[in-house]
Amino acid sequence: MQIFYAPDIETVHELPETESQHCVKVLRMKEGDEIGIIDGRGNRYRAEITLAHPKRCGVKLLQQELAPNPWPVRVHVAIAPTKNLDRIEWFAEKVTEIGIDAISLLRCRFSERKELKTERLNKILVSAMKQSLKAVLPQLSEMTPFAEFVARPFDGQKFIAHCYKGSDRKELTELYRPGENALILIGPEGDFSPEEVEQALACGFRPVMLGPSRLRTETAGVVACHTIQVMNQLNSK
Repeated sequence: MQIFYAPDIETVHELPETESQHCVKVLRMKEGDEIGIIDGRGNRYRAEITLAHPKRCGVKLLQQELAPNPWPVRVHVAIAPTKNLDRIEWFAEKVTEIGIDAISLLRCRFSERKELKTERLNKILVSAMKQSLKAVLPQLSEMTPFAEFVARPFDGQKFIAHCYKGSDRKELTELYRPGENALILIGPEGDFSPEEVEQALACGFRPVMLGPSRLRTETAGVVACHTIQVMNQLNSK
């Protein structure tokens, strides 16, 4: 069954214009066909097309079920966007497929990209959510200055991944306790500044490594997310 994203489907029984166009013009679905709909908040619907219009495809809701994220904790990655947009878009797609609750964009001292419009990233998150058969859309936050972000409260364990040698870093797999929420900071291509690392530590973040290899920013974000998910999966067995 084809899956479509409609955040207001309970009050507006129509697909958004982009989804309507894909449904009617691209997939050539017609009145009477059944489709699946997700609202991005954990609700999944079975629906019947009542109006096959390429700009506003009308539907009748037949069935609703709650489909929350299957993992037991909240996974949050805060990352400095890469200069190459393709890389941060790849990161957003992959962590959504793996399983993530929130992505925050950080403006750091050594960031090569200081601003980033989130409209395209949101579209990638929606596509990845549908492709991976999830019903909850990850929360995407606008670019935030590093110092402001690390001072915010977080209910769970907090980590900062950096590459400075000679510090008391440990592997994420050694420090993370499965079953608890996790927030991981991932720096820009030039890493966090020493001052930023100190700020994070003062705010309760613990320094971690993500393996023996030196990873690109987007790869580090994916590895951090996947590590948390795998550790929780193993813990649940």
